[in-house]
Amino acid sequence: MTAWPRLAFGGDYNPEQWPAEVHDEDVALMRESGVNLVTLAVFSWALLEPSEGHYEFGWLDEVVTKLHSGGISIDMATATASPPPWLARRYPETLPVTEDGRTMWPGGRQAFCPSSPVYRERSLGLCRRMGERYGGHDAVVLWHVGNELGNHNAWCYCDVSAAAFRRWLERRYGDVDRLNDAWGTNFWSQRYATFDEVLPPRLAPNFANPTQQLDFRRFSSDELLDNFVAERDVLRELSPAVPVTTNFMVMGHVREMDYWRWASEVDVVSNDHYLNAHDPEGYVELAFSADWTRGLAGGQPWMLMEHSTSAVNWQHRNIAKRPGEMLRNSLQHVARGADAVLFFQWRASRAGAEKYHSGMVPHAGTDTRLWREVVELGDVLQRIREVAGAGARNDVAMVVDWQAWWGAELDSHPTQDLVYLDQAHTLYRALWERGVGVDFVRPDGDLTGYRVVLVPTLYTVTDAAAESVRRAAEEGATVLVTYFSGIVDEHDHVRLGGYPGAFRELLGVFVEEFAPLRTEEKVRLDDGTTADLWTEHLHLRGAEAVASYLDGPLPGTPAVTRHGYGRGAAWYAACRLDDDGVSALVDRLLAESGVVPVVPTRGGVEVARRTAADGRSWLFVVNHTAEPASVAVDGHDLVTDRPTDGALEVPAGGVAVVREG
Repeated sequence: MTAWPRLAFGGDYNPEQWPAEVHDEDVALMRESGVNLVTLAVFSWALLEPSEGHYEFGWLDEVVTKLHSGGISIDMATATASPPPWLARRYPETLPVTEDGRTMWPGGRQAFCPSSPVYRERSLGLCRRMGERYGGHDAVVLWHVGNELGNHNAWCYCDVSAAAFRRWLERRYGDVDRLNDAWGTNFWSQRYATFDEVLPPRLAPNFANPTQQLDFRRFSSDELLDNFVAERDVLRELSPAVPVTTNFMVMGHVREMDYWRWASEVDVVSNDHYLNAHDPEGYVELAFSADWTRGLAGGQPWMLMEHSTSAVNWQHRNIAKRPGEMLRNSLQHVARGADAVLFFQWRASRAGAEKYHSGMVPHAGTDTRLWREVVELGDVLQRIREVAGAGARNDVAMVVDWQAWWGAELDSHPTQDLVYLDQAHTLYRALWERGVGVDFVRPDGDLTGYRVVLVPTLYTVTDAAAESVRRAAEEGATVLVTYFSGIVDEHDHVRLGGYPGAFRELLGVFVEEFAPLRTEEKVRLDDGTTADLWTEHLHLRGAEAVASYLDGPLPGTPAVTRHGYGRGAAWYAACRLDDDGVSALVDRLLAESGVVPVVPTRGGVEVARRTAADGRSWLFVVNHTAEPASVAVDGHDLVTDRPTDGALEVPAGGVAVVREG
């Protein structure tokens, strides 16, 4: 397949927002800054098809020609991300509807029902025209379907969606009796006589059926994926040599799409990521999301399709990035597998809802710190381009799952304060602070060879996934399972016989009752740490107690346990430990398994390694602190073009990329 530039650099280019005379300046500035790839035509449907069946490509042809002449490659979007107003006016049945029956109207973006056959027909019509016109163009090295599919319209409850949901359920269950069994409809007189009676989980007088909610989320993710696949197949027919992608949103707050299912359908995994401005250490969540994206890519390189040069426009307080922060953020993504560093967007808009979203060319122009940092980033990426194509493999695996995320945060649970990613982030941070790399693995994925396997809050779990975790311990891994894991099967049916259900035998414990804590309540453990939110009435069934409660509802009851299993061991954290408790637990897991840091480092100094198939490796060092940092590494720093001679000094807020050896 056609390849994008090695270590691609650029971003979304929206020339339709600017007069034609600006376009020549854009190309010149792109060349000055080292931009070699732009995403084009993402939100151009209304200009490319101003009325139904009437297409105007002349303006886009001119832009493509200018970019190509300037040596800039194109990630060509299908322009189907947001329908034009005429679609809603002529076909109002294409508009999405909320849970409580309100129509979402044009005026923003993504105002379409993912199940709409009319939207599908019109979007594929435009997609085909785009493929026919640009699929053979030398500048087009990648196809970009839609944009952040499901970001604003993931769940539609309209009658069109209801009919599609019923068809999806018929394919999943075959007959209505199997659906009734899976949904437990004998409860609350919900039993269905026919699929025609089934609706999406619209606003109801009381709690909706939890399995209905789960299935609706699965259906909704699949419907959005089907939109991608339909466009992808048109593009593969017309330009089979050009890879096709769509930008995922692997961030801590985006949960609507099951990207484990999506990842196998794209030719290259790409992701959008934006820092949480309220978190002064948001770079840790960035690393978490980047590693998760690499997991979706099977450990291979992926593309950072969007991030921001500075502030965004949509958070409660949109904090500008500090000097050097953009470079550090970008190198974090590259360190964790990204072979492209792209931004939204090239030139900051002068109108529209995102006009205060930063761009590579800011409102103030090129005589600015931000522009100089953009040029600097382009130069650094050019200097380190040899890392492109290298992958990563670590000794620690973390098992994460979108469907467990959906299930864990349903209503009618022991506490509504439980957040699925809470323990995943907490454990990851402890490992990040120690310089220990983490790979993300799907629940039924291959855990062979990992020395530590973390299973945080895996509420819903299939038999296959539980067996994968059990086998990892049996073969020698140190496994950690946290509370509210293994509780239900894929239908959200409780695994009877005592918690934690699917992992009870592996962990050597029996839990007879959950004992969540009141708001602000804390309990003391006999190792000097504390816990909050959650405890369990736990009994040992082969495991040993590592720490027990001193007070609270269950004094004397084990809180953290260890169970020797096969050639490995299975640990259980039956409560939400404080930071000291997590740190102590992680240190014990690492000591038991023999896992060591990528290189020794100190707090706030991030390290990660990429390794090529031929054995070459590159150590990335990102210093997030206000003090210089020293790292023991032998090789050549590509950023400064200097040998390290066994000791690397990284300035405050600085970065290094060392070719090792």
